[in-house]
Amino acid sequence: MAKERVKALIEGGKATAAPPLGPALGPLGVNIGQVIAKINERTKSFAGMQVPVTVTVETGTKEFDIEVGTPPTSALIIKEAGVEKGAANPLTDKVADVRIEQIIKVAKMKGDSLQGKDLKQKVKEVIGTCNSMGILVQGVSGKEAISLVNAGKFDQEIREEKTELTAEELKALAEEKKKLQQEIEKRRAEFEAKAKAIMAALEGQERSKIKAKMVEEKIPADIIEQLLPAEAAAGEAKPEAKKEAPKKEAAKKEEKK
Repeated sequence: MAKERVKALIEGGKATAAPPLGPALGPLGVNIGQVIAKINERTKSFAGMQVPVTVTVETGTKEFDIEVGTPPTSALIIKEAGVEKGAANPLTDKVADVRIEQIIKVAKMKGDSLQGKDLKQKVKEVIGTCNSMGILVQGVSGKEAISLVNAGKFDQEIREEKTELTAEELKALAEEKKKLQQEIEKRRAEFEAKAKAIMAALEGQERSKIKAKMVEEKIPADIIEQLLPAEAAAGEAKPEAKKEAPKKEAAKKEEKK
């Protein structure tokens, strides 16, 4: 029998008969209410995230099948860590700390979309993403956490597929996240003070020279761009040139007379 497919991106657990799903499903004669309920049931664990969904409908019998994709690994980690985004400078800034149970949870959610042959390999993939986002795992960097996984430190948790945390563990993670944020703010203030000192010391010098000094002092790129005035756009005349232009034009006219 012929099949029709409807693909949409919906918020986990909040699909409705409104666009994009309703208008696309209506012409297929399927029970829209049943489809929506099934989608919400299958995606409720992704609350607050955008989830790719495919609804396949048998045009003759009106039977349907729902395939639910998963958000990016980074989005799932952000949800588990309780942050808005990863660190701007992951090598120096750490925005949150997560436990191995949360890593296992994300690895299970991603399932076969990860390359690992078993759960342990998939756990290491997720930890690798944490490392690139400036998120600690069990209080250590991603690289260190992967070494611990290789050494068998979390074999029991992985074997038992543990994904739940106690209220005490969640509270401890929240306190650690607050502490890490305070450290980021303190470090940023120090970088900004150093950048301003460099700008004052090199006042009047070319922007490229000032920027090079900041880079040498390991000032983060986002702070450099924030504090150092941008160069004039390509092709834009400098203020001095603009002032001289009328004078030169008048001189040319005088010569022609």
